Amino acid sequence: MRVTLTIALSGLIATAPAAYAASLDVNVEVPALNVAEYHRPYVAVWIEGADQKVAANLSVWYQLKDTAEGHGTKWLPDLRQWWRKSGRTLQVPVDGVTGPTRPVGKHQLSFNDRQPQLRGLAAGQYTLVVEAAREVGGRELVKIPFTWPARTAQNGSAQGTAELGAVTLAVKP
Repeated sequence: MRVTLTIALSGLIATAPAAYAASLDVNVEVPALNVAEYHRPYVAVWIEGADQKVAANLSVWYQLKDTAEGHGTKWLPDLRQWWRKSGRTLQVPVDGVTGPTRPVGKHQLSFNDRQPQLRGLAAGQYTLVVEAAREVGGRELVKIPFTWPARTAQNGSAQGTAELGAVTLAVKP
């Protein structure tokens, strides 16, 4: 009985810090569009500080394979705000940040304060920014303000009108 209790308690103690890590959960909806020529959108998700400079790149979705039209990085400048603020200085691919475009649907991204994207984020007011651009389509940008680190749980949302659907943010202490 004592051995079992000791093992159980040591397991709780070992996992306790992870359970209390500050986290940031982002949900991005790529809407279904009724158009003649559909291409998956390129999407960039990042955090801006109060000075509107990029504090952290969270995720960038683009076409990773070469096609007849060229390599997918050729079209990254179409994510205009992200490109001007951060993209042109990055050497893509970036491990843990860049990935392939996503299909229509809801996509969840989760980060905690132990991951490189949030590890060095100083306390302050920030804005989550999500930008989407689609070939033979449009561009769209949504923003959600938040405070880091959170003292209490925070929730925010923004609704896209064309290239993005619902974007939600949940920040947990």
